[in-house]
Amino acid sequence: MASDEPKAKKPKLSEDEKTESPSKKAAAELSSNLLFGMGNPLLDICAVVDKDFLDKYSLKPNDQILAEDKHKALFDELVKKFKVEYHAGGATQNSIKIAQWMIQEPHKVGTFFGCIGKDKFGEILKQKAAEAHVDAHYYEQDQEPTGTCAACITGDNRSLVANLAAANCYKKEKHLDLEENWELVEKAKVYYIAGFFLTVSLESILKVAKHASEKNKLFCMNLSAPFICQFFKDNLMQVMPYIDVLFGNESEAAAFAKEQDFETKDIKEIAKKAQALPKVNTKRQRIVVFTQGKDETIMALSDKIETFPVLKIDPKDIVDTNGAGDAFVGGFLSGLVQEKPLDQCVRAAHYSANVIIRRAGCTFPEKPDFK
Repeated sequence: MASDEPKAKKPKLSEDEKTESPSKKAAAELSSNLLFGMGNPLLDICAVVDKDFLDKYSLKPNDQILAEDKHKALFDELVKKFKVEYHAGGATQNSIKIAQWMIQEPHKVGTFFGCIGKDKFGEILKQKAAEAHVDAHYYEQDQEPTGTCAACITGDNRSLVANLAAANCYKKEKHLDLEENWELVEKAKVYYIAGFFLTVSLESILKVAKHASEKNKLFCMNLSAPFICQFFKDNLMQVMPYIDVLFGNESEAAAFAKEQDFETKDIKEIAKKAQALPKVNTKRQRIVVFTQGKDETIMALSDKIETFPVLKIDPKDIVDTNGAGDAFVGGFLSGLVQEKPLDQCVRAAHYSANVIIRRAGCTFPEKPDFK
């Protein structure tokens, strides 16, 4: 088991060590199941649509929402009317996959828990997780079909409509509490759960978060969407005291600030105030990381704010921004699990996001070209 020492105490590599093969060095330090993720496994149904389609279902060009009754026909219409692609999705699962892709060896550093149906889409998700070398352990039930997410793309915007279905059926006592599953949780040293899972199983999140806090391990979470900050803020604030690393983008940060009465729209101030919220494990100071699309990434630490410019990209090279945020987190997690300095974690995050937005869905080439 890796040391539970706070990350800040890790010495930086000497110049001699830096010249060693990074992949060999990383492989020596890493073992399976060190990174744990839990969330909503969804099959993404992606298509380039038109404004009329967005208007028909009252969708904003760039948003994430849960499907309501008025969206039920949307999924069928999307498949009938447009050229669709299917990709294994779900925010947390995407991030764990990207982290595993960045790490490469050994396989199965990333573990993922979530709920699927006993159906064709569920089989696809199992197959895709195996191909990505992620150790996925799904709770399978036959009450609800595997969840789907319509990714409606217009230009470089994406509007996501999630029909959670099976993903909403995750049960702590039926899966997380099982001895063989909880052992996998205990093996991890870095945990990541997207805010979307707050709508599904708060008790599962709290069990994992409290374990991480008690053992001085890293618990990471994402604001995920404005609606989480608005309508699930009570759940979010129950978990906040356990969060060591909080991710979000500029629109989520703004929604969070408004709901928390921060009385500022300045993203750096919002990051500072989120960083200073009460925390249970005082051995670790919270880190807040906010992305802003093509603008600089903001990181709030206990005593300062740091900014990091993103990698430049020609707009014509952007294929699909769906998954950019998940990829950013995945890159960051790959650095955390290897105990890299925070600036290196951001560099890995920016690299991952830059790769993913050049491709359809949250997909990636065989190997990263990241040093």
